[in-house]
Amino acid sequence: MQSGSGQGPDPAPERPAGSVDPKLLEILVCPLTKGPLEFDAAKQELISRKAKLAYPIRDGIPIMLPEEARKLE
Repeated sequence: MQSGSGQGPDPAPERPAGSVDPKLLEILVCPLTKGPLEFDAAKQELISRKAKLAYPIRDGIPIMLPEEARKLE
């Protein structure tokens, strides 16, 4: 009998609900300004201060479309 499934490395451990992969957050930038984003865990959004937009995170997936973003005051 062989060990393992033969499907490659084991998948990453499950993250807590409402969290985003920290490695993903390190590489994501605002699609409009190419500037940094801040993660707002309470609102489940990625904030672009420069563009004054908040990109939603749905089911752990950042939606990086300006037309889906909420305008910040």
